[in-house]
Amino acid sequence: MTKAEAIAKISENTGIDKATVSDTLESFFETVKETLTEGDALYVRGFGSFINKKRAAKKARDISKKTTVMVPEHYVPSFKPAKEFTEGVKSNVK
Repeated sequence: MTKAEAIAKISENTGIDKATVSDTLESFFETVKETLTEGDALYVRGFGSFINKKRAAKKARDISKKTTVMVPEHYVPSFKPAKEFTEGVKSNVK
């Protein structure tokens, strides 16, 4: 499902026009980005958590130059689904 399809589905289910749904969805995405950028987590009960995961420093290979480089410690955004969400997907996916 694409974002446009999701907007159409939400609009159909709620009766709210697509422009309003699109603005609301974009606002949610911006809120998630801002929250994670500030180093905080965003918890949505029954759905899941948007969190920053810490990646340790490590050695990596630059295969084009055949050298070893150090990748510094950094954070990556991550999503951890809620238990109810995970169980629902497990029981319904075929």
